[in-house]
Amino acid sequence: MVQVIIRALDILEFVALSGKEPVQLIRIAEYMKLSQPTTANIVKTLLQKNYLEHLGRKTGYRLGLGAYQLSGNLSYNQNLTLVAKDLLADLTKQLNETSLLAVIRNNKRVILHMEECNQPLQVKTATLAEVYDTSTGRLLMAYMARKELDKLITSIGLPARKVWAGAETREGLERILQEIREKEFVQVFSVHHTVGFAVPVYQHKQVIASVSVFIPESRYTDLHQEKLFKLIRRTAKKITEQIEASD
Repeated sequence: MVQVIIRALDILEFVALSGKEPVQLIRIAEYMKLSQPTTANIVKTLLQKNYLEHLGRKTGYRLGLGAYQLSGNLSYNQNLTLVAKDLLADLTKQLNETSLLAVIRNNKRVILHMEECNQPLQVKTATLAEVYDTSTGRLLMAYMARKELDKLITSIGLPARKVWAGAETREGLERILQEIREKEFVQVFSVHHTVGFAVPVYQHKQVIASVSVFIPESRYTDLHQEKLFKLIRRTAKKITEQIEASD
């Protein structure tokens, strides 16, 4: 057991030395002087704990959110997070509702940054969440490449009807994802009596993240929705513009 832990730490250190450059499994195995199957088993565990992130079979691995959280390092999607931070703070101030910026990594919805409101009744959410349970997760699924989407569904299966009604079949899921792309907007009423709203953030016409606001269902009204929709879209557009201007 101790040897496996040491090997896992050695792998993380090796990947960290490569900085932002992904490292293929064969290179990790060669460095560790281990067989690829043995290396793959250790890497699989590190992926599950979000210490590594898989960018594709031909691309390789880089440090994941878990590794950065250990040290409080902000360099995970740093430019995107820094651009969004003040804009999300302004969005939360205008609405007095919690807002966040999220991506999908390792088949999980991952929050990169969150601004909490000061309402007596607040909605709490974890940094990592199941993709199907969240407005951001559903929206980002809609913009996945076909291979990415197939891989995600193979890994976690289709959603249960009680989680996402209408998406429990592949045909139903595809239809809903198409509707999301057409609207560029998701609204989710959860089983926890919350309402989540999400819109895409683009970089060169590719969706790279999602901006979301979520509130207790008890505070939700149709007029509230109209204001939320307008301000969330405006915020996402500003993040897109600043990201592209910083390229």
